[in-house]
Amino acid sequence: MSNSVPKSVFTFFSRLEKNNNRDWFNENKPEFKALEKEVKAFYNAVYENLNIHDEIDKLKIFRIYRDVRFSKNKLPYKTHFGGSFHRAKPRLRGGYYLHLQPNNESFIATGFWEPAKEDLLRIRKEFEMDDSEIREIIENKKFKSVWGELVGDQVKTAPKGFNKAHEAIDLIRKKQHIFVKKYSDVEVLNAKFLDEISDAFKTIRPYFDYMSAVLTTDLNGVSTID
Repeated sequence: MSNSVPKSVFTFFSRLEKNNNRDWFNENKPEFKALEKEVKAFYNAVYENLNIHDEIDKLKIFRIYRDVRFSKNKLPYKTHFGGSFHRAKPRLRGGYYLHLQPNNESFIATGFWEPAKEDLLRIRKEFEMDDSEIREIIENKKFKSVWGELVGDQVKTAPKGFNKAHEAIDLIRKKQHIFVKKYSDVEVLNAKFLDEISDAFKTIRPYFDYMSAVLTTDLNGVSTID
């Protein structure tokens, strides 16, 4: 298990950005596979740290090969590592993500990327009924100092069936509920980076606890799971 990100992650991807073709990649594939092994060890260290204070049932590290079938960008390889950490469902909701990319493009993210249609409606109904608890959580001084503002795609006015003049429309409009924290290359390569992101992920828990409670009950507070 590795507790730090090797500098070679950024140097390799910087070279790949300039040589994003199959011939170059195949020639340098042994170097990539060795690097991938080190990075997977770091992701596993993140996984182990998360399981100290949460229940993570799955780590998924995404492949370097891009799906170019429906994309205008036909470059065959990603120039970053990405990995997601799935909480134990259905009781626990939300997820964590770690993105490693050179040129100060690394970040961690948490929240709900593509909530199911029924989950999104349940969240919106909760905010419509009472938005005080969610605002208290996301406006908390310590929480906000780590994660900043809630971000994500949203509808332009109001979802069907909701009043665009509702006092919580800024929350109801959202289709995604995401928090993102960015890091410089220097910060990622620091020996304390593992602890730093572990602490940041720990700070999201009040939000996840609240959203999990919402998504496992109906509007009357009755459990919807066994």
